[in-house]
Amino acid sequence: MENFIVSARKYRPATFDMVVGQDTITNTLKSAIKNNHLSQAYLFCGPRGVGKTTCARILAKTINCFNLKENGEACDECESCQSFNTLRSFNIHELDAASNNKVEDIRSLNDQVRIPPQIGKYSIYIIDEVHMLSASAFNAFLKTLEEPPSHAIFILATTEKHKIIPTILSRCQIFDFNRIRVEDIINRLSYVAKNESVTAEEEALHIIAQKADGALRDALSIFDQIVSLGGKKITYRDVIENLNVLDYEYYFKTIEGAVRGDISSVLMTFNEILSKGFDGYNFLSGLTSHLRDLLVSKDEATTRLIETTQAVRQRYLQQTADCPTGFLYKALELGSYYDVNYRNSKNPRLHVELLLIRLCGIMTDNGQEPEKKKPSGKQPLNTEDEIPLPSRSEKISPTEGKKKELSGSHDITSGTHTPVIEKPSRTFSIKDIITDTVKPAANKPSPESTSNTGDSVTPVEELNEESFFSAWRDFQENIKNDGPRVVSMFKSIRPALEDDHTIVLTLANAAQKDIFSENYRQKLLTWFKNRFNIQDPDIETTVDLAEANEAPYTDEQKFSYLQNKYPVMKDFKKTFNLDFT
Repeated sequence: MENFIVSARKYRPATFDMVVGQDTITNTLKSAIKNNHLSQAYLFCGPRGVGKTTCARILAKTINCFNLKENGEACDECESCQSFNTLRSFNIHELDAASNNKVEDIRSLNDQVRIPPQIGKYSIYIIDEVHMLSASAFNAFLKTLEEPPSHAIFILATTEKHKIIPTILSRCQIFDFNRIRVEDIINRLSYVAKNESVTAEEEALHIIAQKADGALRDALSIFDQIVSLGGKKITYRDVIENLNVLDYEYYFKTIEGAVRGDISSVLMTFNEILSKGFDGYNFLSGLTSHLRDLLVSKDEATTRLIETTQAVRQRYLQQTADCPTGFLYKALELGSYYDVNYRNSKNPRLHVELLLIRLCGIMTDNGQEPEKKKPSGKQPLNTEDEIPLPSRSEKISPTEGKKKELSGSHDITSGTHTPVIEKPSRTFSIKDIITDTVKPAANKPSPESTSNTGDSVTPVEELNEESFFSAWRDFQENIKNDGPRVVSMFKSIRPALEDDHTIVLTLANAAQKDIFSENYRQKLLTWFKNRFNIQDPDIETTVDLAEANEAPYTDEQKFSYLQNKYPVMKDFKKTFNLDFT
């Protein structure tokens, strides 16, 4: 009985042209060999199973070929190529750095490098997993790597480039190997299946390629595993059952039910998934990817970004036509949120079910971004809603206005509730009130109260010393929730009323002045403007120089303090042309 050889070994590339998915690297290496521009050291780095060691062996074989082809490939006929193919070449040395990572191993390698090749021009040393060398072994290897004999070429391979010390990296030509595309893996699997007389469905090979995550060696190992199960025929159903992959039909069914708002069918679909032994997080991650593919399918130009078969791509185009863009945006946002918080959930099943319920409510709630409705009657107000102000032509006394604002008026004959507000003169957002203005105290009359004429506005309070300090105390009470530091700052401020529209505030230091100017100046202006109906109030701020000198704040104040204490500082600054920045 003939021994079985795994596909990863049996179909390992023997020439550069057979290497899958690394065309840029293989073309560069062939050109270097053809033009005799060979480096003394190469570093091949990248994920597992993408061809690093394979390319190192092909490079070593091609360098010593006696009859190089015009395209830069080895002839496979000369003595050097034949000795390589039969694993008896003394010019190519492979070292596993994982098990030979000590200083003694590198010293032995350095002694071996001095021996010239028996056949051919070069001795090639392939060191796999070079990042496993110890720090002392790396240092022992540096001198040989920097100035090797003319006949020695080093090819280093690693999956963890960041673990290699910079002095080694600087002495090598570095080639970064990419993950192999799904299409390239599928083509290689089709080639292997054809040679092995295996019939494989395209969707089955696609699932294998996706599961391999860019590693061709992993894809070939999975291929062998599926062949062992199903024999000479590979079906999509066999692959998803053997690899424990969730069928994409579940995702199509879930989104179809969510668009209809059918919570029952969506939850039952999820229950069926769990009953088959699948993890809730895998479903959640796959559902988010499915939503991404639906959004990408909105434009035919971007459908090529979906890594799937043509038949499944058509399914995406059909379903995305039934999904509004607003639905997909909101669904992706929800999916991302629940994905991040899944690990912290104490009830993972309920966590996913809550997501599915919210997905079903998108279309009925805000999937189409419904218009914002203005509140009426006693409906609660949202901070984004706009409410009308009373018309200035309406005659309302301060006391009656407050009562009507709370209760409205009631028409006894008609039995209907008539709002007090008849005509909005303008609208404003509650958010604007929160961010830009400070609401007056509840026991103070509204500054929007109107006069009998209906056009002119009469002030609610008369501005004088007593009312000014009363308003100042009320403002301090209003901002007490901003923190003890702010309250303490306002207690230290000395306010004064200079004239009927100018307020002078004396602060303890420049730091308080900056905080007040940035955060509270506009709020205080609005407060006094509404309290006394001042048209153009102004606030002047000064700093108590006596206190400022005791505690210098700015760079200039600090330098002035030091200069007064140490006069030599002035000459020091001038001599060295120093500045404050």
